Amino acid sequence: MKTILCYGDSIAWGHNPVDGSRFPFEQRWPGVLQTKLGNDYRVIEEGLGGRTVATDSWIFPNRDGRAMLAPILATHAPLDWVIIQLGTNDCGPSFRLSVGDIAFGCATLLWMVQKAGAGPGGGVPHMLLVSPPHFGKFSPFMDLFFHGAEDTCRGLAAAYATIAEECGARFLDAAKYVPPGPVDGVHPDANGQRRLGEAIADAIGS
Repeated sequence: MKTILCYGDSIAWGHNPVDGSRFPFEQRWPGVLQTKLGNDYRVIEEGLGGRTVATDSWIFPNRDGRAMLAPILATHAPLDWVIIQLGTNDCGPSFRLSVGDIAFGCATLLWMVQKAGAGPGGGVPHMLLVSPPHFGKFSPFMDLFFHGAEDTCRGLAAAYATIAEECGARFLDAAKYVPPGPVDGVHPDANGQRRLGEAIADAIGS
């Protein structure tokens, strides 16, 4: 059996933008991934709302993805795949991060995976870097976080593709498969979750 770690933010957690609840496992993209890959794979969810790539937030503390990754890798080793789906929160103007800043933050995560010895036999797991879906029309609450961040979000795919190639990871542009969140402009609905999980399954299986 192969083991897959899904390391992400509230999209991986399965935030339901309609009422703030959590989609059932089978509707969250890691659950869709599990269903599509079947019993030969074990999918581990590590999604957390507000998680960033590599920056601590004064709004949501203890969400620095780089600070949390090493112990999570050690906890779940050995891992055949590590999927990193982060970057949405980093686009928020309060962080004052450029596209390059966010992308290089992802590089530091991939380097950590390479050095952690968390793969089978202490080797390196396969890696997949996923850039975020694009933003849509923000709800009033989401607008407080992300107003003016649309261009930054749209620029991440090309930068992530470059980082993935340099680090020996596969790359998936979620925006090619997942439409902007129709409810709050950020979080996919159940259909978007399904499409993302299916796209990631194809990226791993190809």
